[in-house]
Amino acid sequence: MTNSDLNTRFEELMEFPASFPYKVVGDADDTLADRVVAVVQKHVPGDYVPSTKASSKGTYYSITIRVTVENKEMVETLYTELAAIEGVKRVL
Repeated sequence: MTNSDLNTRFEELMEFPASFPYKVVGDADDTLADRVVAVVQKHVPGDYVPSTKASSKGTYYSITIRVTVENKEMVETLYTELAAIEGVKRVL
């Protein structure tokens, strides 16, 4: 799937640059937050302090990271690449 296949309307709904929150839900793994930050750093270098919450049973982690995005392509690329991280179930 290419970014153009996502057919999003971010450019109609947002003004860029924008601070955009990503929530990544994946298998409980102590390296998940580091892997999320590594993907974001490839596209938007910066100092990130993501927040991590464990699910009630401790099976999953939810990592929230806020990124300043410059355009809709960057929003879509980050969705796609964060979703490709091993163990990730959803990117919201």
